[in-house]
Amino acid sequence: MVTSTTKLFSLILILLLHTFFTPFSFSSSAVSAVGVNYGTLGNNLPPPKKVAQLLQSTLINKVKIYDTNPEILEAFSNTGIDLIIAVENSRVANISTDTSAADQWLSTRVLPFIPATSVVAIAVGNEYLTTTDDGVPNPDALVRAMRNLHAVLVARGLDRKIKVTTPHSMAVLASSFPPSSATFAPNIAETISALLDFLVDTGSRFMVNAYPYFAYRDNPETVNLQYALLGNTTRVRDPKGYVYTNMLDAQIDAVRSAINSLGYGNQTIKITVSESGWPSKGDVGDIAATKDNARTYNSRLIQRAQSNKGTPMRPRDNIEIFVFSLFNENKKKGGATERNFGLFDGDGSKVYDVDLSCEFCGGTATTSFGFGLKETNGGGGARAGPSVWCVAKPHAEEKVLQAVLDFCCGPGGVDCREIYNESGDCFEPNKVVAHASYAMNSYYQMHGRNYWNCDFKGTGLVTFTDPSRQAGITALAS
Repeated sequence: MVTSTTKLFSLILILLLHTFFTPFSFSSSAVSAVGVNYGTLGNNLPPPKKVAQLLQSTLINKVKIYDTNPEILEAFSNTGIDLIIAVENSRVANISTDTSAADQWLSTRVLPFIPATSVVAIAVGNEYLTTTDDGVPNPDALVRAMRNLHAVLVARGLDRKIKVTTPHSMAVLASSFPPSSATFAPNIAETISALLDFLVDTGSRFMVNAYPYFAYRDNPETVNLQYALLGNTTRVRDPKGYVYTNMLDAQIDAVRSAINSLGYGNQTIKITVSESGWPSKGDVGDIAATKDNARTYNSRLIQRAQSNKGTPMRPRDNIEIFVFSLFNENKKKGGATERNFGLFDGDGSKVYDVDLSCEFCGGTATTSFGFGLKETNGGGGARAGPSVWCVAKPHAEEKVLQAVLDFCCGPGGVDCREIYNESGDCFEPNKVVAHASYAMNSYYQMHGRNYWNCDFKGTGLVTFTDPSRQAGITALAS
């Protein structure tokens, strides 16, 4: 029987823990995230667990996938990497029917993996309004499906953590140049307006897949190569006075103008470039698809993603960018170009050299994967984990550490079976400081290795020495 005293103690503990774990917020000058699209249409790709482990050693901290592959969702648990998952185009119509269909999808495909896997957004379809892969789409179904999923997230208390959106191709625009005059195609303008209402209501981002490569490939006589490659030697002037040094910024502002043309200029709608990249190899006659061009574009794209710069039309906007793509996919439909957008080949070797190193989140060893995995003889590679850990201070008060442990293994979402079960790999040493270190580090890695996620009211300590190698502390994360 739960007494009133127990209830009061629980309430006090929750309030205390809320004080312990209130995070700092990023300032507007914070470095932006770098995302990557992880497609799996290949028969020679490394297992998701290895991909997830290796990405921890890079500057990539957001990954977008094209389904809800359970192996991938499981692989990214407790990595500190955020995932954007997707409803395939073929499933949009079903989810649009009612909230029960949306709830069934969420319950079976997503809920079993959270909070250990940090799912931050659901992309409903991919270029749904302009694709013909699955027949003629029903535009109204898209927004209904998005609203149904959001309603289910609200009912489960997940709507603040997981946003709902949908990626568009540039084909949703009637025209994209000049940027200040861009509008949406008339046949989908009404659907886009309903979608924008939804984004405003829920605080979600407008996603667009933007590829200067295609514009250059199709018009090499009129489009300057350096302008397409994000160079700054060519300046293109918009009639309203905006000056563009690269095509990607012009494409982003074209989308912004189209949004404004529907009457949403005074609303806060942020734009995410959900796909952008350059192929390293193309079909016969495609002079643009080369390794040099791909290296140049994607290196500059990554720098652009980290710069926290806006566009000429909105200089203070934070443009989130997802590089396309992580791997070359040898089973993808279409020409050679479609199969060669990857930063890496299926065997994990770099297609060309792009710097993905991260000062605080990975090793420096060079391997066939290029991510920093250290290979060992006879049985596989050593685990590629983080190079920064969070542990309990050795002389921290035990009762405070116990409160931290209770939080991490409860509301904090950490899977603590390895320290709570006597047969668990990390049960010994059976001491509060060791168990707290396990839980604190798991929470820290889960939430992105931000320094404020290792404070724990002054009881946490960030270390660059693997604590699993220190006496008295067993391996922290399996």
